[in-house]
Amino acid sequence: MPASAGDGATGRVDQLDFADTAAALAKLLEVPPETALDLRALNDALSDAFNQDPPDVGAVHEDVPVNGHLRTTVVVPEGSGPFPVLLYVHGGAWVAGGPRHYAKLSRRFAEAGFLTFVIDYRLAPEHPFPAGWQDCVDAARWVARECGRWGGDGSRLAIGGDSAGANLSAAVVPALASSEVRLKAIVLIYGAFDFEMMLNRPAHGEADERLNLANRIAAEAYLGDDIEQLVADPRVSPIHDVSGMPPAHIVVGAEDALVPQSEALVRKLEAAGVEHEYFCDPHMPHGYLQMEMLPPSAPALARIVAFLTRCLALGEGRQGR
Repeated sequence: MPASAGDGATGRVDQLDFADTAAALAKLLEVPPETALDLRALNDALSDAFNQDPPDVGAVHEDVPVNGHLRTTVVVPEGSGPFPVLLYVHGGAWVAGGPRHYAKLSRRFAEAGFLTFVIDYRLAPEHPFPAGWQDCVDAARWVARECGRWGGDGSRLAIGGDSAGANLSAAVVPALASSEVRLKAIVLIYGAFDFEMMLNRPAHGEADERLNLANRIAAEAYLGDDIEQLVADPRVSPIHDVSGMPPAHIVVGAEDALVPQSEALVRKLEAAGVEHEYFCDPHMPHGYLQMEMLPPSAPALARIVAFLTRCLALGEGRQGR
């Protein structure tokens, strides 16, 4: 997860040369973060660059109430349903992000024919664990029950997310196993699945040290004073419980510090006999699915769409970009 101090974050992002993405992202780490709000400021600054020129879709409904405090954005495909359904859990290191930060990506999924919900779950440090996790559980139950209001077919439901959103997506699966929710697929995009591994990542230089500091800040904001007791909780580190996991699509960029996390999860799924597919895209950094200026971004999204198409039995002819 890229990190920076809040002061000047927007200015640095505006000057990035994404032709050399690795160097650009390294530049973001030049100023060590001090608080979770620094991470949030950087995430906000990156949002504009990642959400330019979104594709046309059937409709977008913002701030739809799920319960007393929880809201979601609903992105409806063109045409008529019933549509397969995707609940997308956004990234942001558990402290940042929201539906507007994923406006373009969520429309890409709707463009491909999926009724897409982007949940605006509560963020740390204002709302530490288990607030965000519980919001995702509640959202999945609500989406399965209410998606028909927008032409969705609740029997063809997938969940997925990136980074912290991948963590949350995997972490809620066991809690949904005994509910009315029947997940048909899960998409895990450069996720963090083991907090102990993340917090004990070796550093081989200053850039690693800055990233490890960002990880520590995010983890302490999310888990609070109980961090040492919670790191092994499956609701925090879902690698410790893959029971009930539906068919999974796991993807990460080869330059991402979270590659070992995806590889560890793949081994866990293999041992448990869970159907899955795994892709590690060469030279790609964290967050690249939203970096459409990078050539591997479109094929990565196309693979996800193809996976969801197979698992949710989507009809022919709507493959997106």
